[in-house]
Formats: sequence, structure tokens, C-alpha cells
Amino acid sequence: MTLLRDDDLSDAFDHASRTYDRLVAVNPGYHAQLRRSARRLGLPHGGAGLRVLDLGCGTGASTAALLSVAPRARITAVDVSEGMLDRARAKRWPPSVSFVRSPAEALCDHQVGGPFDAVFAAYLFRNLTDPDRVLTSLRALLAPGGRFAAHEYALSGRPAHRAVWRAVCAGVVLPAGTLTGDRVLYKHLLSSVTRFDTAPAFGERVRRAGFERVRVLPVSGWQTGVVHTVVAAAPGGGAA
Repeated sequence: MTLLRDDDLSDAFDHASRTYDRLVAVNPGYHAQLRRSARRLGLPHGGAGLRVLDLGCGTGASTAALLSVAPRARITAVDVSEGMLDRARAKRWPPSVSFVRSPAEALCDHQVGGPFDAVFAAYLFRNLTDPDRVLTSLRALLAPGGRFAAHEYALSGRPAHRAVWRAVCAGVVLPAGTLTGDRVLYKHLLSSVTRFDTAPAFGERVRRAGFERVRVLPVSGWQTGVVHTVVAAAPGGGAA
């Protein structure tokens, strides 16, 4: 199964943006698990005075999750899909939230500069051509000791969890994508997850990029063993 890359993937997300929120709304625990991963950043004092980067914000679900745990932070939400950003911008946000169109690989070229106190990336890394390059650039954008969390479809490595993922795609995701005219994108979803790192391997990838205090944490519900949060910190800043 062929993976979509770069412009083709961005175009597919543009098209899917029309129905994306409706589809994820029927995923049990989707928004609750995003909020859980956002809490795992451990941002103090409601994020007062902090700058937070929401990378791969899509239609704003991850942005809302961050806002729920850090309502006093300044959040810069970034995505490469103009269609997704249009949907995100159409929602109500406080002045502390801003949206920028940029590829994850070229943030500085689009005036997205650090230092950030935290970076949150939901469902992003398996879609990247060069995740190692992006991880290295994010580490450089973080303040010393800055916090990182990736909420990602990264399978545990157990055959049972791979079987759950394939069954959910075959029974729910692909039929829904066919109805909305987005089957190509959701075939990419199936393939990108099965080809991406296992959760432990993703944790090791984050560690190789120079992050410290790396932990790989599960989520609950049907996504157990399918979705994980990888949390880490940039070097410096003292103990967690």
C-alpha cells in the first residue's frame, strides 16, 4: 500500500477537512486522550507566561486540548494543510492562540521561532518524510529543559494490537473514508501506522534526537496498544 507524501498528503488533508471533525467525533475517547497527552506535558500554573507550539494542529483538536490544560499559555498552532487550518481558524479562540501554515520541516522559514517552553505534536510523526530531522529541529526550538510530547498512532509491537488496528480500519475507518470521498487518505492512515515505529522504537528515536527523560506512556480504551504518548525534555533546565 502506497504512502502519500508531502504535497499529495497535504492535498488529501485539504479535501478531508470538510468532514474530519465529524469522523473523529465518533472515535470513542479521541478528544479525552488528546487532553490526557497534553496534561502529560506537566505545564505549571495553567501555562502562565509560557510559549507552546502545537505542531500538526489539524482542525484544532490538539489546540483545544492544550488550551484546556494551559489556558494562560501563548499557543502557536501550525499545520501544512490550508483546508485544516481554515476549519481551525473558523472556531472561537482566545487572542493567545494563533495559527500558522508551515511544513514541520520549515518552521523557521515561516516565522515560527523559539524558544518554546513546550512542543505538542499529535498524529504527526508517522506522516513525515524525515522525522529525525524534525525532532532535531524541535529540540533546538525548545528552551533548556523545555517539554515535548508526541501523541501518536504507534503500535505496541504486540500482534494483538496490530490486529485491532487493522480491524478498526477495515470495519470503520475505510468505509467512512469511502463515503466521504477520502478513501485514499484513510488507506494512507492504515499503512502509515503499520509501517511506522513501534512505540518503544519511537521512544528510542526521540532519545537519539538528543531529548532526555524520555517516557513512552499508553492511553486507555480501545486505543490501548495502538496510541501512545512519548514525553521527553530538551537538555538542560535541571531535574523534572
